[in-house]
Amino acid sequence: MLRRILGLLRPSPANKTTFVPPVQPKVLLVIHNPRVPSYGGRRLHEVMRWQNPDDLVGQYIFDVNVASHGYVNYKIAERIEVDGFPVKQDGFVYDPDTYVQRFVTRTGFHQPDGVDYGRILREFNIIPKINAEAVDEVWLMAFPYAGYYESRMVGKDALWCNAPPLLEPQVQRRFVIMGFSFERGPGEMLENLGHRVESIMSHVYHRQRGEANLWDKFIRYDKTHPGQAECGNVHFAPNSTRDYDWGNRQMVPSRSHTWLNFPDLTGTPKLVNCREWGNGDIRQHHLWWLGHLPHVAGQTRGVAHNWWRYIINPNFVQ
Repeated sequence: MLRRILGLLRPSPANKTTFVPPVQPKVLLVIHNPRVPSYGGRRLHEVMRWQNPDDLVGQYIFDVNVASHGYVNYKIAERIEVDGFPVKQDGFVYDPDTYVQRFVTRTGFHQPDGVDYGRILREFNIIPKINAEAVDEVWLMAFPYAGYYESRMVGKDALWCNAPPLLEPQVQRRFVIMGFSFERGPGEMLENLGHRVESIMSHVYHRQRGEANLWDKFIRYDKTHPGQAECGNVHFAPNSTRDYDWGNRQMVPSRSHTWLNFPDLTGTPKLVNCREWGNGDIRQHHLWWLGHLPHVAGQTRGVAHNWWRYIINPNFVQ
């Protein structure tokens, strides 16, 4: 099934009317992966038998490239691995042995959970790197209860991006900080990206009304628009009846297939169910959904036909 979905989303052959030149966003990757003294100094991900963070990053880069039809080619410009924990908003910092004990015994974690983003910006010299165009976005990779938002936009005119904007007047261009967990898998990383997509594309189309708002059209699903489903959203596939209902076998009419021919959205609905997007698998659904985002040249009413342009570079959002 995954092979079929990847084949469907394979980058189309270049041609002068639809091809969009690929981009290579530069990433600052910060991995908080402390050594645990009571376990012989092994890294936290090894002690807890969680995913290898570098493997997850590699899989995510591959998946985004496939889902964007070859447009997005992320490059890790700088990798920093930290033998420690990020600092919370109130100054609290875990130590490795206590963290493991809390997780194993389920005795609760520190509140407030949120990380000190301002400290992260200073500690890793992020704003100068953004202003110098040495990096274009930041990926924070850690563990459960690290306190990260799934995505957060930074800038003097930053926008909501599945989290409150972090307004920093010194930043010369908007950028996004992604928050990932190596307890989870590549599907959850794609979910973080999916919510980033939802936030940014809502901004892109916020002035469009009715049928002109193609984003509102794209995210229709049968429960909210009976008989008029398109591609749904991150949590709701075309036939979903509740959150995360990606394995629903009920057949519903959907025009999701027409989005692969964007901007030509003509075509009759087809009956679809979870077989189209991986029978409930989170990664397969998200690859399917992201792969249906418009990704070609041209524009309509001032909005690019390549939605990935805005998703990857929020400075294009008006």
